[in-house]
Amino acid sequence: MELPKLQRTAWLTAATVLLTVLAAAPAGADGAWQKVGGDARSGVSGLAYEGRTGDGAGVHALVVHDNKRTGQQRLSRITHWEGSDGVSPITWDGPEPVDLEAIEAIPGMPGEYLALTGRGIVYRLQVTGSTAKVVDYTPLPAIGEGDDFESFAIVAQNGNLAALWADRGAGADRPATLYAAPLTFASWGQPLFGSVTRRAYRAPYPAADGTRHISDISVTDSGRIIVSSAADAGDDGPFDSAVTDAGRVNVSAAGRVRVTLAASPSLLGTFPQYKIEAVECLPGSAETVLGTDDENLGGYLRTMSFCGA
Repeated sequence: MELPKLQRTAWLTAATVLLTVLAAAPAGADGAWQKVGGDARSGVSGLAYEGRTGDGAGVHALVVHDNKRTGQQRLSRITHWEGSDGVSPITWDGPEPVDLEAIEAIPGMPGEYLALTGRGIVYRLQVTGSTAKVVDYTPLPAIGEGDDFESFAIVAQNGNLAALWADRGAGADRPATLYAAPLTFASWGQPLFGSVTRRAYRAPYPAADGTRHISDISVTDSGRIIVSSAADAGDDGPFDSAVTDAGRVNVSAAGRVRVTLAASPSLLGTFPQYKIEAVECLPGSAETVLGTDDENLGGYLRTMSFCGA
């Protein structure tokens, strides 16, 4: 039986709206947000992959907290499965940092990590069991006036290492500044940075005043630069976030680092109501772990599929 004209028009309109919503859904929206912290002291400011669980179904990760007072938790271990998370504290052994914002595993050095504070101090850590021992610490090179850092990534290509980090930026008047440099280590453990390059970066989303154009960085096996951006209206929100394919990085056999940012960054997903401060591409996989620091609302994790070739 043929539908009356008005009913047929209404059905077509509804179908069009549904298709539009489905088309706009974030790619790989295959995970749900899972709470891993209940207050402003337990949010996820940065995340580093440790390894898979024994059954391969979950992920062990180290997360940093941006706490500033003496004795507050700086580092935790989270075991993340779909539907459940386990959180355990890591004891910090050494000079206590203020405002940790990022952490990254050092390729080829099991149990070794670099963690970064908002003001640009890099801590080299050796993690054994439930203890993180400070091996050394040093400031980043080429810190600019007003720089505020929330991101750090290490790239391993052609037998060389490079580091990427960024001033987060602030709204329309201050884009993020993405820094890159060769990375080596002194015999006593200090991170050493080579010649630094800079690139300005503006996130396509969110567009709120004070948007942090880069709140974290991860790099895929093939060299794609995946960044998160976030907007924060205060300790109780509202928050807004996105994950974007920002460009590519290449480290040559001679150790030279080349960053090419996309003229029009590709928006991979948007996440209203959450403030993403951690994005981690898992090696050998498209799987991506996202973490939030939602201030008084705590912290959340979820997995997506943003990091394929």
